[in-house]
Amino acid sequence: MPVKKGDKIKVDYTGTLDDGTVFDDSKKHGHPLEFEVGSGQLIKGFDEGVIGMKKGEEKDIHIKCADAYGDPNPDLVKKVPRDKLPTEQELKPGMMLGVALPTGQQLPAKIVEVGDKEITIDMNHPLAGKDINFKIKVIEC
Repeated sequence: MPVKKGDKIKVDYTGTLDDGTVFDDSKKHGHPLEFEVGSGQLIKGFDEGVIGMKKGEEKDIHIKCADAYGDPNPDLVKKVPRDKLPTEQELKPGMMLGVALPTGQQLPAKIVEVGDKEITIDMNHPLAGKDINFKIKVIEC
């Protein structure tokens, strides 16, 4: 039977950028991805891309940034006083930090700029603004 909204399925996948760079692969996690189709657990383009697939079927999908992680939000780029960040190591542009939210949740943040008094961090998802691709194989449905 074809996959439909509400089904719990398992898929193997490889995620790539348009230039072929692999950004994620279920094999590196050691198990297939299990989720409920249409529940909003995954990005819209992936969620919708598996609908109609059958067990054992493979498919390549291309997802525009709007149906993936969206465009970068300039409000998520913040200047933080340098003394509010860890000092165990030298802070450099490109490094990733964990930023604690008031809820206790941690968000990844990329250091964009390091100044004498302030550090500029970007809390946008690393794939924001990018079109992405997935090779998907339905393992179980």
